[in-house]
Amino acid sequence: MECKKLRTLSKVSLVISVLPLATLIPVFLKLTLPGGVSTAWAGVNIACVVAGLILSIICVRSNESRSLVNIASTVISVFWCLLMAGIVALGLFLTFMH
Repeated sequence: MECKKLRTLSKVSLVISVLPLATLIPVFLKLTLPGGVSTAWAGVNIACVVAGLILSIICVRSNESRSLVNIASTVISVFWCLLMAGIVALGLFLTFMH
């Protein structure tokens, strides 16, 4: 029973980890979002990245529930976290260099 729950949780974590790619939809359609919508979208992306990382770690932590889906979800979530950290670091660097 628990293995089935972890399999479902691993699929959910993969979907949540890939969800920030939906940000590219307006870019490809050449749409400009208003400031409030853009800010809310960024907040949802950050929440998805954090939730995906937490769910991925929960799934990968157990030896018997490790699978390709869990590992892929963890790698994608870590990539998004590193990307966000790099953007924040670059923003801070550029702010204080001026």
